[in-house]
Amino acid sequence: MANEYRLKSDGSIKTKQELIIANKNMSMPKVWGEGVYEALGIDVVFETPRPTPSSTYKQVLRDGVEQDAKDNWIQKWKEEDMFADTTDDDGVKTTKAKHEEVYQAQLDTEAAATIRSQRNSLLTETDWMGLADVTMADNWKTYRQALRDLPTHSDWPNLKDSDWPTKPGT
Repeated sequence: MANEYRLKSDGSIKTKQELIIANKNMSMPKVWGEGVYEALGIDVVFETPRPTPSSTYKQVLRDGVEQDAKDNWIQKWKEEDMFADTTDDDGVKTTKAKHEEVYQAQLDTEAAATIRSQRNSLLTETDWMGLADVTMADNWKTYRQALRDLPTHSDWPNLKDSDWPTKPGT
């Protein structure tokens, strides 16, 4: 089911609801087909997946519509930098690099909270081994210490799967 339509007359993009409102004196079937498209002078705009940005500091935004090789109208996307040099109302300039640094610090803080929560859950799963009536095996002591040491890892907080300690067999 299409969400957008392109008016042939001026190239503007409209939703189904906007077209119904604009043509309120016209009886519309529930399911639209070629007859409705022709009567309204519209083309279906097909959805296309949003591309993945090429780097952390890029974003992908809608950029209207375009025709594909089969003359179908499809969503168009463009990639652009998330940040640029700026000057605030007081004349203070902030470089693109500084904006990126602040953004990366925010991402790292969020990642650290998530990773720390995962690590704490893994530690909690093994807390019972520290009870007074249980003797914890050395491999479990090593595993738990490695979990506690994760925040000192050189890749923290952006750990790869291989950076996590391997849970010993029971």
